[in-house]
Amino acid sequence: MKKIFSYLRPFAGAMSLGLFIKFIGTIMDLLLPWILAYIIDTAAPRQDAPQIWMWGGVMLVCSILAVVTNIWANRMASRVARDSVRTLRRDLFEKTIRLSGRQIDSLTIPSLEARLTTDTYQVHQMIGMMQRLGVRAPILLIGGILVTMTLEPVLSLTLVCILPFIALVVWQVSRKGVPLYTRLQQGVDGLIRVIRENITGIRVVKALSKGDYEKRRFDGANKSVAEMERKAAATMALTNPLMNALLNLGLTLVIIVGAFRVNLGISQPGKIIAFLSYFTIILNAMMIMTRLFVMYSRGSASASRIAEVLDLPEELAVIPDQAAPGAAPGEPAHIAFDHVSFSYNGRRDTLTDISFTLRRGETLGIIGATGSGKSTLLNLLMRLYDASGGEIRIDGRPIQAIPKDALHTMFGVVFQHDALFAETLSENIDFGRGLPRETIEHAAQMAQAAEFIAALPDGLAHPLTSRGTNVSGGQKQRILISRALAGKPHILILDDASSSLDYRTDAALRRALRENFSGVTTLIVAQRVSSILHADQILVLEHGAMLGLGTHAQLMETCELYREIYFSQMGGGANAESAARR
Repeated sequence: MKKIFSYLRPFAGAMSLGLFIKFIGTIMDLLLPWILAYIIDTAAPRQDAPQIWMWGGVMLVCSILAVVTNIWANRMASRVARDSVRTLRRDLFEKTIRLSGRQIDSLTIPSLEARLTTDTYQVHQMIGMMQRLGVRAPILLIGGILVTMTLEPVLSLTLVCILPFIALVVWQVSRKGVPLYTRLQQGVDGLIRVIRENITGIRVVKALSKGDYEKRRFDGANKSVAEMERKAAATMALTNPLMNALLNLGLTLVIIVGAFRVNLGISQPGKIIAFLSYFTIILNAMMIMTRLFVMYSRGSASASRIAEVLDLPEELAVIPDQAAPGAAPGEPAHIAFDHVSFSYNGRRDTLTDISFTLRRGETLGIIGATGSGKSTLLNLLMRLYDASGGEIRIDGRPIQAIPKDALHTMFGVVFQHDALFAETLSENIDFGRGLPRETIEHAAQMAQAAEFIAALPDGLAHPLTSRGTNVSGGQKQRILISRALAGKPHILILDDASSSLDYRTDAALRRALRENFSGVTTLIVAQRVSSILHADQILVLEHGAMLGLGTHAQLMETCELYREIYFSQMGGGANAESAARR
């Protein structure tokens, strides 16, 4: 909660003013029964009409002030809640963007989505409610008790005796409620994960007629969340009946004792009426505080989840490096992997002892079976994860010593499972970089996308749906390659980026890259040998280990696995020779 309170400090002035206004309005509410008691016990028996009219006017003014000040304070509270949570949500999003791959894997994407949406909403509700009612309820409660003690000290003892029992009920229920709401939010994470998986894989679900299976899976997650919410709500709901029972018991005792005191002439009817009014105010204040405890329980559970993300350490911090920018003496390599190893879980290496160097403008082809560590190697180069062992250098500098913004602007990337956004083609290629139209058109031409873009009615202004579902797989890959090329990168990474392209388009793309991006160091992950046949070096991976590194000709002589892949795909003979010429 301390982390969340820090977001309220810039609004301390507005909150103080709002609380002061709320305080004035609440005092006005407390004055009404006291004035009514004076009219009944003093002015009315004397039949003093001017006094009755005057104090009646005062009651009217107090009522108007109470309404106006409460509305004013509530509007201010809403603004504070809106602006503070907007800042909180922005910082949480920025922190999420900066998380390392390992941290994202640990928290999971559905959980991060829930924290950015439902958790921030619960915090918003808590901040607004605490300002609107968190001041009003205690003032009504404490003020009501103090006023009743001046009116009828004997009757007030009845209320004072009940309050410790009420406090005990609220404390016990709240103590159990917060963990339940924490588990509820974790259940919501699971529900969001199921929804996200179904939306992402909706075509597969339909194609395999697994709609009923997915409905059952969703129903299970939904019922689990509903059960957790029922348990949390039922626990927190205990406060209402228990407090009502205690307060109504006290109210009954007050009426009985008050009736005897009036009958004996010890007290006056106006005081008893005022006391009952204050008792009702106190009862309502306790009900409000019950609502506050429920809201606080949910809000504090969500605040803890948000703070968990905000408090995560910077895993990928920049390490000071004494080396000057540029290649280190004696190391002309643009990219160097020096005995690099990596493990996702800290127990079993995904990559083991990987070493290679690339000069500027060279191309590295990476091939291997599924799960051999190809994409992981690229993630380490871009420092989405830090290597467990060894060192990765760019221009002789360890990547840990390069500021992240400077590091990432070196790359043009097409991931294996990349995304397009619900924007125009031009905006998807530009990607917020403010590139000239000529640069976008040139990138599209180099990526072999210009022909199909020109055939669209709107050209580059053609709107895409989310994830690019209104274009084919090959068109989508060419748009993504256009995006990578448009930034004029120093290092181009293509992670299985041509798997949906036909051989002719793939060959044209490789030719365009050789002719127009000869100074760009390129790393290509491919399933097809033909895509990396002419690479300056080819890295063969199996189970995270290097089985071979060299040119196509060298690997054909030294690497059995590479030969098997080559002949299984190319078939040998004329097909192989034709592919080699291309």
